[in-house]
Amino acid sequence: MRTLLDPTRRRAAPRARAARAARSPAVSLLGLLAPLLLILALASSCSGPKEEPDGVKWLIGVSHANLTEPWRITMNRDILSEAATKKGLRVVFTDAADSASKQIDDIAHLLKLGVNLLIVSPVDGDALTQAVTAAYQKVPVILLDRTVEGYGYTLYIGPDNYFIGRSVGAYVRELLGPRGGRVVEIQGRAGSPPAIERSTGFREALAGRPLIRIVDSFGADWLRDTAQDKFASRLKRDGRVDVVVAQNDTMALGAWKAARAAGRAGIRFIGIDGFSGENGGINLVERGVLTATFASSTGGKQAVDYACDILDKASGIPKKIFLSCRRVTAGSLVNAASHPPIAGLGRRVVLGYAQTGDESAWRTANTVSIKAAAKRADIDLRFIDCQLKQANQIAAIRSFIAQRVDVIAFSPLVETGWDEVLREARAARIPVILSDRSIRSSDESLYETFLGADFIEEGRRAARWLVSRLGDHAAARIVELRGTEGADPAIGRKQGFEEIIADHPSYRIVASVDGDFQFSVGKRVMSELLDRGLRDFNVIYAHNDDMALGAIEAMKERGMNPGKDVTIVSIDGVRAAFQAMRAGKLSCTVECNPLLGPLLMKAVADYMSGKELPRRIITAEGIFPAETAAAVLPERKY
Repeated sequence: MRTLLDPTRRRAAPRARAARAARSPAVSLLGLLAPLLLILALASSCSGPKEEPDGVKWLIGVSHANLTEPWRITMNRDILSEAATKKGLRVVFTDAADSASKQIDDIAHLLKLGVNLLIVSPVDGDALTQAVTAAYQKVPVILLDRTVEGYGYTLYIGPDNYFIGRSVGAYVRELLGPRGGRVVEIQGRAGSPPAIERSTGFREALAGRPLIRIVDSFGADWLRDTAQDKFASRLKRDGRVDVVVAQNDTMALGAWKAARAAGRAGIRFIGIDGFSGENGGINLVERGVLTATFASSTGGKQAVDYACDILDKASGIPKKIFLSCRRVTAGSLVNAASHPPIAGLGRRVVLGYAQTGDESAWRTANTVSIKAAAKRADIDLRFIDCQLKQANQIAAIRSFIAQRVDVIAFSPLVETGWDEVLREARAARIPVILSDRSIRSSDESLYETFLGADFIEEGRRAARWLVSRLGDHAAARIVELRGTEGADPAIGRKQGFEEIIADHPSYRIVASVDGDFQFSVGKRVMSELLDRGLRDFNVIYAHNDDMALGAIEAMKERGMNPGKDVTIVSIDGVRAAFQAMRAGKLSCTVECNPLLGPLLMKAVADYMSGKELPRRIITAEGIFPAETAAAVLPERKY
């Protein structure tokens, strides 16, 4: 099941907490001194322009929401420790003390200092949107942990809280087994998106297990003392608890302290964050305080790495990165990297790629991008066109296993049916990367990362554009041309579109047919609908451009005037769609970037160097109404 929550949305901290931070002498002093604190790194990585006399090549400004929460203190430590490995890199940081207005001033101050790039962890995404967007017009901007409205930034890096919640839920199922048990859930701040997303994923993972009961759930503001006090009260009312799941390690520690003070033994405690250091999640697992923690990076180290890549104008820069989480128990303590570097091969890296086929112009551009990027990266690419058959893809993956390639990547034709062959790859210790499309599996450790588009968001963007064009209360009667049945893009694009129009009762899907992402099928199914007498529609929503272009041909053959009689919105953004918009036949296309080759080759290189890959790597994409087609068409690369 997919979440309808956007894992990049966060909200501001309560005023009371901001007031506490403002009253703290240490924080106030740090807020005054932070703009003057320059950290000079000594090792090598960033190249860049000629060094200044003091050895500085790049100056990076970091605007923190606060430096009081353990998460943000660790984030700052991660940024500084990684910056210390980069030659000629300086970092200057500020502390907004949970004040959006102060953070806006901080960003302006950092820009006046002449920073080459900004890293911002917003206090409040809505309040910071204008300031971040304005800064993005001047320098690259990386957002950490929270994002802003729109796409006025270079890169977002943050945790996938829904996935974290699902992972915790799967572990609780395993821990309690078929006999079940009683669970207390301690959430972070009530109503905050991270708390909601973690709880949603957690509860969905427990669905279908009625003997595992969540007997209580309360918020503790991410704080140890609050969790300790509230869980102590809970134990006084009812001490029958088997497992406590806290949404961070700090609250889990507070609950453990309450149980120990009450003399309650036998309760198992699970946390999230997995930081190192005293009373960090790793340490608490080592000491037996926690049964498990789910380690998730703050993104600080990744932000510095990507900052260097951005400043060096490297290829393969995504728009969003959702970080991995890793279960940590006493028997499976983890290091910073999920695997050691694979060095000393004495040969080129070998990548096996199983492509779906050649069903569309988008797929053709995707294939060209992968082959060209592999050549530039000097990677030995073993490429197989699987001709739109899942059996062929499975056979291709098995052939790669037999060849002992270093990495396997593929674009899954459909979501399900991959577990067996991916277990074979894991047994052979060959990492798997999903490109363009994801899979549905109960074992999400079968692949290292997914890179591609956010299909649900693409559907939302198509629907939002339609509402903006027709109006909130227009009578929209929609024909939907769906992609391949069971394919990840088709499922996501349908879900996102329906999510938005659900708020507009006058928007109604009057027909929904499978067009298999192909021009010929899109034309055929549209012809069949028209031949059966369907006329009461004024919108076509197609899951890709090829189907929309096929439907346009079917309507033209029957004397209709597509683009005028019918508003048509589709997804992909291929050249033919821009040509159709310029001709007045297509109304809008939502971009789905097929140029994934550079992202894929960077992921392969990162894995081979021992880096832990993010859970999801999302491409940069735009939305193009017909009015923009003439200006944009000459720039299109696909």
